[in-house]
Amino acid sequence: MKMRNHDRRIRAIAIALLILTPLAVRPARAAAVDPACKPVLDSLAKQYSTSVHVYMTQVAAFRGGKPQSSESIFAGGTIYIQVRGKWMRSPMSLEEMRQQREENLRNAKSMSCRYLRDEVVNGEAAAVYNSQSETEDVKSSSTLWVSKRTGLPLKNEIDLDTGGKLGKEHNSIRYDYSNVRTPAGVK
Repeated sequence: MKMRNHDRRIRAIAIALLILTPLAVRPARAAAVDPACKPVLDSLAKQYSTSVHVYMTQVAAFRGGKPQSSESIFAGGTIYIQVRGKWMRSPMSLEEMRQQREENLRNAKSMSCRYLRDEVVNGEAAAVYNSQSETEDVKSSSTLWVSKRTGLPLKNEIDLDTGGKLGKEHNSIRYDYSNVRTPAGVK
């Protein structure tokens, strides 16, 4: 029984990773996408080919508003997630995540983006974009900081509204590309 709950937790974290950046791939129907979304989509798509350590804090209504932190590492086509202080391999590969996001994007009712301003994040110049999207199940608003040097995401603030019992949540994400290593001892 304990293993089932553990497996559900791993799957929930993998699904949370999917939900957090619903615009992370180029759409199959390019005509339906706001052209202003190109820098956002290009930046998020780079995560599939770049090793990155992702730090996330989630504040969700269904958890009583209590912040929950998590980490994941994308490296070598694999996603590693940290659950209760222990690293493990995600049941979902980066390719499966890319395919799922592509499907999510195809199913989007609407999606728009706009450039907001330039800022510096941890000493790196960044362009800041806002994106809005809606699917049958989720409305999201995201503010994404994109490195002007590399085109990679540096930071992302995402508000999701799933309605119903799950309600609203806020996710703060920080991306670290320096010295990314796969967790020791994880197969």
